[in-house]
Amino acid sequence: MPNIHPTAIVDSKAEIAESASIGPFCVVGPHVRLGEKVELLSHVVVEGRTTIGESTRIFPFASIGHQPQDLKYHGEPSTLEIGCNNQIREYVTMQPGTEGGGMITRVGDNCLFMASAHVAHDCILGNNVIMANNATLAGHVIVGEYAFLGGLSAVHQFVRIGKHAMVGGMSGVEADIIPFGMVIGNRAHLNGLNIVGLKRRGFSRDEIHSLRNAYRLLFGPEGTLQERVADVAEQFQSNAAVMEVVEFIRDDSSRSLCTPGFEDGK
Repeated sequence: MPNIHPTAIVDSKAEIAESASIGPFCVVGPHVRLGEKVELLSHVVVEGRTTIGESTRIFPFASIGHQPQDLKYHGEPSTLEIGCNNQIREYVTMQPGTEGGGMITRVGDNCLFMASAHVAHDCILGNNVIMANNATLAGHVIVGEYAFLGGLSAVHQFVRIGKHAMVGGMSGVEADIIPFGMVIGNRAHLNGLNIVGLKRRGFSRDEIHSLRNAYRLLFGPEGTLQERVADVAEQFQSNAAVMEVVEFIRDDSSRSLCTPGFEDGK
């Protein structure tokens, strides 16, 4: 049987794995599914059609799966899916999807959400994402794997954040961020590549050098962005990391592209 503290309120219809642990004063709703070794430490509320994967730990006062902060939501049976091995710290809020966004919010595996981070409705997060204290995502945001969002940063709805990108603390992001990019400021602008993150993820010196060269060409002064993208695609067609940036830029998006500030564009 799961380890459920006597002060916890767990609906009898909830699906709780045998190795899960539910601490004091937690509340678990009827449509919730907790996987093996999931741990709710104390004072955690999990509601809605929420699934939490194996070995995820949720710390006190987190609010997971309550209805979205969207006035267009009218009770549709949308879902929140949280993967495995996540750390969800104090006061984090995560909300399910809506009819206008595919009916699902999805969080990958091995992510860290520091205190008071917010994941809004219809967001899709990859694996190994880190959101620092008070980082917030508006609705419909897509975050690639290994992205890092600094403390007190805020991301506009429908923005895409590429893999291995970094958002500096206290940044306001209203445009798409290329994979491997680093942005900072209000409103945020590209400030080069996330070199520290690339090194930590094991990218080779040659790979980083190629990305730097491609970055300079993509955001140089000559021609239009479309022309520069075509040139980079031709020159680096065999380089997987550079082509990931190219495809990201070419993909359809409802937001503009985050570009370098004046000093960075020199």
